Amino acid sequence: MAANGTPETDEFWIFGYGSLIWKPPPHYDRRVPGWVTGYVRRFWQASQDHRGTPEEPGRVVTLIERSFWASLADAHDSAPEKVWGTAYRIKADKVAEVKEYLDIREINGYTIHYTPFHPADGSASIRTLVYIGTPDNDQFTGPQDPQALAEHIYVSEGPSGLNRDYLLSLEKALDELSPESGDAHVTDLSNRVREIERKRRAGELQVEGFERPVSHEFKKVSSVDEQEETEKA
Repeated sequence: MAANGTPETDEFWIFGYGSLIWKPPPHYDRRVPGWVTGYVRRFWQASQDHRGTPEEPGRVVTLIERSFWASLADAHDSAPEKVWGTAYRIKADKVAEVKEYLDIREINGYTIHYTPFHPADGSASIRTLVYIGTPDNDQFTGPQDPQALAEHIYVSEGPSGLNRDYLLSLEKALDELSPESGDAHVTDLSNRVREIERKRRAGELQVEGFERPVSHEFKKVSSVDEQEETEKA
């Protein structure tokens, strides 16, 4: 073990289970799809710096230890044993630079952990660094009603873009890793967000603050509202 607590290995690997899947770190020379076990992926981490603001935090994924998650009342009461993602091997002469980059990228409540990663091709497991927003960090939200969470994601936006784009990009990236790499929690939220968008475009739902995360109030459009909008047009 090195003096700073980092395991001494010949190679430095990072596991990505969120945006790192489709937005990889710089200076990697290998990208390997696969999974970790013992965790559950959930949109239970507030994002004040990327997909939201300090005044209106968005929501991004974190990993929760499976034993702790099992003690919580989660509306999504099942989760796959495997948390799929990608591992990246960083070039040896760029490790310090990439660590600094990731510390900045993941600073909002995430801390460094190490976990075994299992490559999808069946090769030997790899010890990987992973950033996790643990339940004791002040950005951890815990269980949320799925529809309320989807509505929150739909209206949130930050310096890195729309929160809903993060969700939908994660769903797409996971589906592309393997036939078995989908995540029901991510898919359900994505379906709810797509339904919100469909209803909004059809005039069936009025969303306060969908362009800017000012308000999170949703309401169905009544026939009176529809008539008033038609008359104004």
